[in-house]
This record gives sequence, structure tokens and C-alpha cells, in this order.
Amino acid sequence: MLIRLLRTYLRPYRRELALVVALQLVATIATLYLPNLNARIIDHGVATGDTGAILSNGALMLAITGLQIVCTLAAVYVGARVAMRYGLDLRAAVFHQVSGFSAREVARFGAPSLITRNTNDVQQLQMLVLVGFTMLLAAPIMSVGGIVMALRDDLSLSRLLLVSVPVLAGSIGFLISRMVPQFRAMQPLIDTLNRVVREQIAGIRVVRAFVREPAEAERFAAANQDLTRTALRVGRLQALMFPTVMLVFNASSVAVLWFGAHRAADGAIEIGALTAFLAYLMQILVSVMMVTFLAVMIPRAAVCAERITEVLATSSSVVPPAAPVAPAGPAGLVEVVGAEFRYPGARAAILSDITFTAKPGEVTAIVGSTGAGKSTLVSLLARLIDTTAGSIRIAGADVRALDPEVLWARIGLVPQQPYLFTGTVASNLRFGKPDATDAELWAALAIAQAQDFVEAMPQKLEAPIAQGGTNVSGGQRQRLAIARAIVRDPDIYLFDDSFSALDLATDARLRAALKPRTARATVIVVAQRVSSIRDADQIIVLDGGAIVGRGTHAELLASCPTYGEIVTSQMTAAEAA
Repeated sequence: MLIRLLRTYLRPYRRELALVVALQLVATIATLYLPNLNARIIDHGVATGDTGAILSNGALMLAITGLQIVCTLAAVYVGARVAMRYGLDLRAAVFHQVSGFSAREVARFGAPSLITRNTNDVQQLQMLVLVGFTMLLAAPIMSVGGIVMALRDDLSLSRLLLVSVPVLAGSIGFLISRMVPQFRAMQPLIDTLNRVVREQIAGIRVVRAFVREPAEAERFAAANQDLTRTALRVGRLQALMFPTVMLVFNASSVAVLWFGAHRAADGAIEIGALTAFLAYLMQILVSVMMVTFLAVMIPRAAVCAERITEVLATSSSVVPPAAPVAPAGPAGLVEVVGAEFRYPGARAAILSDITFTAKPGEVTAIVGSTGAGKSTLVSLLARLIDTTAGSIRIAGADVRALDPEVLWARIGLVPQQPYLFTGTVASNLRFGKPDATDAELWAALAIAQAQDFVEAMPQKLEAPIAQGGTNVSGGQRQRLAIARAIVRDPDIYLFDDSFSALDLATDARLRAALKPRTARATVIVVAQRVSSIRDADQIIVLDGGAIVGRGTHAELLASCPTYGEIVTSQMTAAEAA
């Protein structure tokens, strides 16, 4: 998974990567040449007292060092830009994939996990790319070049490499093997912590209302402690790596000086060459250390790559048609024929054999007990999810054969939980119609009975709205969501229990103002209050996911016991009549 993600999203940056490789090659060759020059200064300048040799070789060392610095800086700059662009592209790919998910896929992954995958997981891969192109590319060149130069200086001392390199690689490899399971456990624990925090922030009023702060604090502490324990285990292992590396470095240096001193005393090697050999040994060990340090990141990045690939490989259950058709029937006509919906693996269907027609200019109300499937039916009509059997037709065409953008452009949805976005009143109202004028916004606010409180705001249409609309009341949020749908002026209005936060007087005024605006549109209302839908042209009664009654208020009172029970629970017999 990791290799696939790297290959796919780094392919557009092949030229930049080739430039990084070339720059790293030049910088590494320059680094490898410096110890040789230092040996010349010692052996041919200091030992013989030749000032000219010292100055000429010193000037050459300065020039090569300058070249090394320039190439390294350029390589790091280009590599960092590629890594940042890689992260940008990968985040965009995950975002666009998730934005195409239906409610089923979002529920499967969960919002906290999707957020973590698009932030923390992508960041791990981005860091891998950054470190890889600034460190890993130089490591093999330096390692191979260092070995060649060390063998050229002294073949006998080079046998120390057969001990130092395997010991360093083996010890760090052992530590990394212990880290892999901990890294695999860490990412799901981050998901859990994000979920707990998200739930507590979103439900803070419920937590306080039920005095659950201590219990929620314990729940957060438990999730936090699980993540902390895993992170500490990883941290302890990582803390052992630096002492291990230094131990091998210093032991190798002592060994080189010990054996090299004897060879220098015997005249088998010059002091400058011994110094160069020691430098090459350090370069080889540093390159091995760089590779092993990068290897620490690979297991966690591999886990993150699996999680990201899982999202990218998941297709939405709501698939756009390969050859979209154009609606041919009356605008706003809704025909539901034998519609059924069940979740994968579920024994029973949420909805089964739903059949009805909603015509333009009419109001169709849907009522039923909690869990009867009313909101699921609205989601099917808006094609947020697809039927598992039967069909839904809009303007004479099956919704699965319509371009989703064309379908959604015909629908004005006010969901059960109205959501407002960070911005202003105007930006939220223009969400479905960006070119709407201020006059259109005020007209929609007047119909939605929201004009008064918006006018009372100091900045009126430019008044700020917090994330989720938390700086306005529930009733105000609901009326702004209704106004947003009115601004769009769609062929079909879907109100999913959208008047529940309104008092009876405001509800009545809103419906009266809404009627002329929606006279030519199809209006489908999910409601709990019988008083608000008794004048509907058609009332559909759901129970257990099936239609148990259809007709007007009077007809259902006479023929549908389920509707009668709903009415009796809310009205007296005189009010119902």
C-alpha cells in the first residue's frame, strides 16, 4: 500500500525528484572527497611543513565545502517542496473521495476516523517523503562511496566494517521490530481519542444537563491513557536508539585508533590516511544510522498508508450514471415504486414496498412513530443513499439515471438536524444559490419568519455565524435552514421534521407564508405534529418501515388505526374532527 501511494502521487514530480537525486549525488561525492583532502594536508603539508600544500588543499576544501552546502540546501528545498505538494495532493484525493461518499460509507468509517486519516495519517506519509528525499537518498551513496574510499586507504583496517556495520544495523533493527506492533496500535487509539473529544464537545450541553462531567472525564482519561501508554512504549524504544548508535560509533572509533596506531607505528599507514579512514568509517555508520532512523518511520507510515488506501479504495454506494438521462416528465413529479432499503447484512429492511406519488402543487406529509423510517425515506428521495429494491423517479426519470448535480439542483432539503457553516448569514443563505441578491435573501428570511431576528443583529446579513450555527438558537438555526432552501427555489422541497423547534404560532405563520412560494413545487414534509399537516393534500403513514395508511386527514381518521393513535395522542376528539 505504501509503495503504491508513493508511486501514484509522486509520479507528477519526476523531474523534481531527478533534480534532488542529482543534487544529493553531487553533495555526497563532495562529502566523500573532503577526508581525502584533509589527509593530504596532514601528510603532505603538516608533516613536511609545506605551507603551499596546506593553502592549496585548504582552498580546495573550502570550495568543495561551498559546493556541498549549496547542493544540500537546494536538494532539501526541492525535496521539501515535493513532500509538501505530495501531502497536498494526497489530502485532496482523500477529501474528494470522502465528499462523494453516501451516508452509508460515512457511517462505516466514522467522522473522527476520516478526519484522522486526512490529517495525521497523511502527515506521516508526508514526513516520510520529506525525510526520505533529504536523508535516504544520500545514505546509500555515502555508504557505498565510504566503503570504496576506506578500502582504498587501508584494506586491513576495512575488516572492522564487517563488525561495526552489522552490529549497528542489527541492534537498531531489533529495536525497530519491537516498535512495529506499537505503531500499528497507535493510529486506532488516535481515532478513539478524537471520537471521544468530538462527542464531548458536540454534546457538552447534554453532559452538563445530566451532570456527567466526572464520567466523561474518566472516559477521556481512559482513552488518553491508552494512547499515552502506547506512545511511551514507543518512546522508550526510541530513547534506546541514540545510546546504541553512540556506543557503536565510539567503540568503532576506539578500534580504528587502536589497530591503526599499531599500523602507523609500523609504517604501514600514514597519519593522514588513518584520519581519513576514521572519517570514512563515521560516514558509513552515519549512513547506516540514517537508513535505520528512516526505517523507524516506515512501519507507522505503512499503517497510515493502509488506512488511507482503505478510504481511497472505497467506492460510494451512490454511483453517478455512466450515461445520464435528461428528465422528461413534469418538473417536481416524484414517483416511488416498491422502494426498499436495507443495510448490508441486515435481516430486516428499514423500508419495504414503499409506493406513492407526490405531484407538483401538492403537499405530501409523512408521519409515523419513531424509527418508522421517515428520515430514511427522505434520504432515498434526495439520493443520499440508494434503494436496495424498487425505484424512485423524479420528473419521469429514475434518480439513478440522473446526473447527481442535476438531481440535487431540483431539490431543496432541510434536514432533521439543520447545519449552518462558518461564515455569515448571507453566505449560508447563498449556499444553494451563490448569485442570489440581497433582496432575494430578505424575501426568503421573511417567509421563514427569520427577518426580525436577522434585522436585530448589528451586521444584519453580514452577521457572523459560528461553526454549526452554535451562536444562534435552535429555532433560529432551523428558520435559517428553511430560508436557505427557499432561496434556492427548487422544484421539490423536502422538510425532514424541520419545524420541530418552532412554537405553534411561528409554525403557523411560516406555513402560511410558505404556501404561495411553493404553489408550483412539490412539497414533502416529515412531521410529528398532526396539527401542522392536517391540511396536506396527501398524508402517508409509516409503521415498521411499511405504508399502513394513505389519504387525507379525514380519510385516515376513518380508515387507519395507526394514524388514529397518533392523532389521539396529540389532540382531543373535537380538535381532530
